[in-house]
Amino acid sequence: MRLACSIAIRFLKSGKGQTILIALGIAIGVSVQIFIGLLITGLQQSLIDKTIGRSPQITVTAKEDGKTIPDAGALAAKIQGYGDEIVAAEPASDGSAFLSFSDKTDPILFRGMDLAASDQILRIGEGIYEGRLPNADDEILVGKDLAEKLALSSGDTVKIAIPYGTEKEYKVSGLYDLKVASINSSWIIGTLSATQAFFDYGSGVTSIGIKVKTPFEADNTATKLSSYIGDGNLTFTDWKTQNEQLLSGLNGQSISSIMIQVFVLVSVVLGIASVLAITVMQKSKQVGILKAMGITDRISSLVFLFQGLFLGLLGAVLGVLLGVGLCVMFVTFARNPDGTALIAISVDYGFIALSAGIAVLAAIVASLIPARKSSQLNPIEVIRNG
Repeated sequence: MRLACSIAIRFLKSGKGQTILIALGIAIGVSVQIFIGLLITGLQQSLIDKTIGRSPQITVTAKEDGKTIPDAGALAAKIQGYGDEIVAAEPASDGSAFLSFSDKTDPILFRGMDLAASDQILRIGEGIYEGRLPNADDEILVGKDLAEKLALSSGDTVKIAIPYGTEKEYKVSGLYDLKVASINSSWIIGTLSATQAFFDYGSGVTSIGIKVKTPFEADNTATKLSSYIGDGNLTFTDWKTQNEQLLSGLNGQSISSIMIQVFVLVSVVLGIASVLAITVMQKSKQVGILKAMGITDRISSLVFLFQGLFLGLLGAVLGVLLGVGLCVMFVTFARNPDGTALIAISVDYGFIALSAGIAVLAAIVASLIPARKSSQLNPIEVIRNG
């Protein structure tokens, strides 16, 4: 083993240009794998965060239209106690209405939540850019797009009404921006008790939003929760069922990423195999002399396997550095107009290690062909033919 390792190092040093070329080829393959893998993962996480990051992954509603969920506090506590998979369970009550300010009227969704106790799903507090959270039933939050449309600011008083029904005045305690146009332009957010009183829901709520630890398992979690709660009057709806087109797009991204990485890996294997096969021909005289001096076919094969291992290790290290460097450059220079990263790339050490390991394994596999050729060399014929 030691002899084979020593000879392999000598062969690599004797052809430094060739060694550097192969190592760079492996490095480029590894860097492409890492960059594309982390980029698509970051893009998927960004899409998920923008589409469902501030909305429930599972929504519990009454099965019968127009009905509310009674005793929602106890139900939310029971859901929260289901297991570690449940991050939050928050009751909410909402309904359609109209908001009037000055001489303008717009349709809205008046949504009430227990903002003081918990706000782990919508994270309204993080989105307030003017004013504060409502701390009374006569205070509300207005979205950025609607506020700009109606020229509203914190401190203004508006009217919210239902046709042929309730009409009340509310003070705008603050303005929010959740980076979702459909929410910013139509949602008016108040306290849970405010909407319950406005729509005459009593103590009932229209829904319970659930945030789960693993969003892509939301459909399975919803099924298990439904069995766990065991209430036939409730419906458990998951985000995957409601966003089939988004899921199709994410799956397409994942498949394309895997295909690109496979093709890169195949090209790296073929490149290493072809170059090392040529190396066998170039070093055939040396191998023949070594065999004539007494080294076995096994050792001559190990020489090229060690070459593949060393080339794989060198290429993997360079590839990891290059791939991470590309990710850093992308995050640094690819920016949105507001200065934030175009795509937030998070470093997945497991994926990086896997990519490097696959490269090393591919280099070893690629060296099997030249290793087999070297074991078949006849030292007498090689020396005779020069």
